Amino acid sequence: MCGRYSFSQHPEKTIPIFKVQESTDFYPRYNIAPSQTAPVIINVDGTRVLDLYRWGLIPSWAKDRKIGYKMINARCETVGDKPAYRGLVNKRKCVVLADGFYEWKKEKDEKSKTPMRIFLKSEEPMAFAGLWDEWRDAEGQLLRSYTILTTSANPLLNEIHDRMPVIIRPEMMDSWLDPGVDIKEMEEVFEPYPDQEMAYYPVSKLVNSPRNDGPECWERVGERC
Repeated sequence: MCGRYSFSQHPEKTIPIFKVQESTDFYPRYNIAPSQTAPVIINVDGTRVLDLYRWGLIPSWAKDRKIGYKMINARCETVGDKPAYRGLVNKRKCVVLADGFYEWKKEKDEKSKTPMRIFLKSEEPMAFAGLWDEWRDAEGQLLRSYTILTTSANPLLNEIHDRMPVIIRPEMMDSWLDPGVDIKEMEEVFEPYPDQEMAYYPVSKLVNSPRNDGPECWERVGERC
């Protein structure tokens, strides 16, 4: 599962790294929570477009936007079989921009949990595999939202949680965003990201509240693993 993540990069760094051709304004985020808007990249007629979508997928047929709270993640193993995602797996793939994500590790007493910040050892930004959809409310207002695909955790992260986001390598982004490439042909994308390229460390419990969204959420309070 991925229930909280960050993307602290500025547009001037993000746009060239991800080869974005059209972009809306955004600002650094350190504690992105469900129902909030965050940067994603979609393919619009061969152009990489960066926009802000709501985290927590609201299917086009939904009666209430609250369903989005239950659809922040989708398991890559079964995503093609679920009614909410079946029509999106090819034509509405997206890339969710991140530079870290959080999981809560159970302590030995089994009663308390410590938040961990997980990131690439290179400290480069990450691209999560996602799906998006658009929904209109009773007044006709359009809302675009997304879900993050998850896969089995690699050996390093399995110490914390049994799931992790699907992280797309840069060379696979074009294929992932291409609606002409069937998701069934992209099983390699769903493999857990190599544990030797990742690290984590415990952070302040400030991250427990979505109201906190500054660099203090990254404050290191223990050893890096």
